[in-house]
Amino acid sequence: MGPGEIPARLCNVAVELLPVTCASVSLHSDGMPVQLGASSAQAAYVTEIQATLGDGPCQSAVESGTAVLARDLTAGRDVLRWPVFAQQATAAGVRAVYSMPLGNDTVCVGTLDLYRDTPGDLTERDLRTARVVAGMMTVALMALPRAEDAGDLGDERWLSGLAVDQDQIYQATGMIMAQLGVGTGEALARLRAHAFAHGRTAVDVAREVVDHQLRFDRDRGRL
Repeated sequence: MGPGEIPARLCNVAVELLPVTCASVSLHSDGMPVQLGASSAQAAYVTEIQATLGDGPCQSAVESGTAVLARDLTAGRDVLRWPVFAQQATAAGVRAVYSMPLGNDTVCVGTLDLYRDTPGDLTERDLRTARVVAGMMTVALMALPRAEDAGDLGDERWLSGLAVDQDQIYQATGMIMAQLGVGTGEALARLRAHAFAHGRTAVDVAREVVDHQLRFDRDRGRL
């Protein structure tokens, strides 16, 4: 098993140990989740929804450094807190999300996101198990080997090889900044807004910008 397979394997372990339907793991950089692995296509898709919106339980978990438990995305306070994400997630068959921060007491580097197809709480025992799995995930990710033969890139961690999509988002954001004359935050917001408006992911739109298939302009936001 290569290093790139380990995050998804650990997500599968989380699903086996906990009463959840699927799971994903992401690192977070400059407000964008970098998805490293998922136990299913459903988990990968809902994680991409959060990345595209820039909102959702995983974003809140990173900002707070604590577990965020969205127990019911069909009604109540969770819908009020993340209305657009709740609508998109339930449309994808997810009714509850439990986001566990990865890192330590001072630094949150990402999240383990647990998804369930029915609303409800995790028991205290389940929460303890989820925290243990998140701790194991953090240790495993940081202990994985460096790239085996990366030439001049040999000093970069192997995780950099899994962040190609993130690199494209960085590049696309820079291009939108130049096209619109705006700052980083505004450029990323424009990219996300365009992706959401057209029912696509931020990564898909970023690829089109980088490939010069899509250009934003000052008057209309895009061509």
